[in-house]
Amino acid sequence: MLQEKLKNHNVILASKSPRRQELLKTLNIDFEIKTKEIDEVYPDHLIREEIPVYLSQLKSKAFEQDIRKNDLIITSDTIVWHNNTKLGKPKNYDEAFNTLNNISNDTHEVITAVTLKTKDKVISFYDVTTVYFNHLKNEEIDFYIKTYNPYDKAGSYGIQEWIGAIGINKIEGSYFNVVGLPLEKLYTNLSIF
Repeated sequence: MLQEKLKNHNVILASKSPRRQELLKTLNIDFEIKTKEIDEVYPDHLIREEIPVYLSQLKSKAFEQDIRKNDLIITSDTIVWHNNTKLGKPKNYDEAFNTLNNISNDTHEVITAVTLKTKDKVISFYDVTTVYFNHLKNEEIDFYIKTYNPYDKAGSYGIQEWIGAIGINKIEGSYFNVVGLPLEKLYTNLSIF
């Protein structure tokens, strides 16, 4: 299985996200966590999937100086794309409220890009999931933000939390992609790496 294929690699997940760490555990591979601080800035002309692909590659480049022969670095980035606009992580209550109010009773795309990097090989890929939200009442949005503090989440929500249970009526694509890693595509790409 995958564990056997990766036995000669030291797999490193470059993410502080507890959700990504939990997701990677489900693939039943050994890995360690190492992170580097980077400015997540991208060129203004990038749109849609170009943004998370660029950022996942930028995160992987931070390891260039100290990547060892057997290291396999996994970096990723997730955005929410709504009405031709990137919805990032909210800085405060008002941003979170406005974002959730905007995606209420509408659809948006969650796009997660992943970059796999070794000393001599780099591949990037992405996945897109369309999420359909019911109409959210103001008091539901307020309750969610005050109870779950979604300030570390693109689009101001976590699908696996209360708001996902009561607010999302349908998704098209990978559920795990919305949580933070497109596991099926990650498994496939790790298998051929």
